[in-house]
Amino acid sequence: MSIKVADIVIVGAGPVGLMCAYLGQLCGLRTVIIDKSDAPLAVGRADALNARTLQLLELVDLFVELYPLGKPCNTSSVWANEKFISRQSSWWDELEGCLHKHFLMLGQAYLENLLDAKLAKIKAAVRRSTSIKHIEMNKERCLSTLSNGEQIQSSYLIGADGSQSFVRNHFKIPFKIIRPQIVWAVIDGIIDTDFPKVPEIIVFQAETSDVAWIPREGDIDRFYIRMDTKNFSLEETIAKINHAMQPHTLTFKKIVWFSQFSVKESVAEIFFAHDRIFLAGDACHIHSVNGGQGLNTGLADAFNLMWKLNMVINFGAPRTLLKSYEEERRPIAQSVIDTSGELVRSTKYSQNGTHAEDYVKIVQKRAGNITGMGIRYGDKGLRGSRVFDFEIFNGIVKTRLYSLLDYAKFSLLIFGDHEINLNFPKFVNVIQIHSNKNQIRYWTDRTPYVNQAILVRPDSYIESTAPLDKIESLFELSAS
Repeated sequence: MSIKVADIVIVGAGPVGLMCAYLGQLCGLRTVIIDKSDAPLAVGRADALNARTLQLLELVDLFVELYPLGKPCNTSSVWANEKFISRQSSWWDELEGCLHKHFLMLGQAYLENLLDAKLAKIKAAVRRSTSIKHIEMNKERCLSTLSNGEQIQSSYLIGADGSQSFVRNHFKIPFKIIRPQIVWAVIDGIIDTDFPKVPEIIVFQAETSDVAWIPREGDIDRFYIRMDTKNFSLEETIAKINHAMQPHTLTFKKIVWFSQFSVKESVAEIFFAHDRIFLAGDACHIHSVNGGQGLNTGLADAFNLMWKLNMVINFGAPRTLLKSYEEERRPIAQSVIDTSGELVRSTKYSQNGTHAEDYVKIVQKRAGNITGMGIRYGDKGLRGSRVFDFEIFNGIVKTRLYSLLDYAKFSLLIFGDHEINLNFPKFVNVIQIHSNKNQIRYWTDRTPYVNQAILVRPDSYIESTAPLDKIESLFELSAS
């Protein structure tokens, strides 16, 4: 049997692996993605895309198809003593340079099915009902042996194969799991209730905040119910919901998904091994679902990693660039665990018995993580921060800055009316944005970047900045 050659083998076709494959294809990389399942997810699992993820989806032409399917939600409410005692969304209002100031409540299956279909359409489909059996390393390549006997030689390999990752275990990467004794049930279904339905996340404060109501797409609603044991029935979970929402009652007309999970927390010791092996998503970080951060963090891993592989493979950037994946993403993963851990523990432990109110206050304190808009690479200044989105005109068409960015390349944003006559590297798209309305492209919203050149990474974080008369200095930094 002949050996197939690829740039990247991706193990796992959940949302993170699918996104890695899709981004790789956008960049002209040869990807092979395999998964032991026979089809993409149908129901269940993650339920929300945060504001930062929505921005990233705009970069790669996925937003328009997904957004109408979901339900915007930006308010966290507390129900206690038979009434709403708080309704908060101020952390969204405070976000700068953000168009979509909300979660999009949408089941993970929608994203998986869209990505799966797009990969199939461009003849890069997932190889399903297939697993990886062995990975052999040499100085130049990885040789992967699949369950069907096929062998694939690749420059790099990504393990996006979940919390039980074959790739992580194969390379003996430490992954110590902490197990707080907290068990949850989750129910997706169509309900019948006399409770006033609102498009808000509601945390119910009874003896504890052991029930949360999450609005979902279409007619579906989700409930998280903290249980006191691993052995419980559907009827017991529904009874707990009804106890929390007194004096109102609820029944399920249809159950779409019913499951349970125990909270587990871990960050892999390394995300990048042997100069060729990467871990992404649940393969390198797992945590409580509280705060809706798991899917969003995994997708951000993909956006951080794939442009770096593109720069190394297609544009000859130094391979040292790949080390920055772990340097940037591992601290973020740890911060996500800190956030979700504080949230989930607040549902069980409260000094004052105000569990639900405590929960919402933590959401406000940790809003940078939960919305995704506070994630940055670096401690201060513009470098490492996300580039703001704002309204501009492109000719006579009103659009947003993010509609001009290209994930396959860096973007050099020149904010000013100066004439620029320079030769730029081929991996850079130059976008000049004027203050003068007589020009083809000009800004209308307030922007913090006036009279500056902003070099933006493909994942829309700022690489570096310079005054307009010193633009050349930017390219000493762009591939570092």
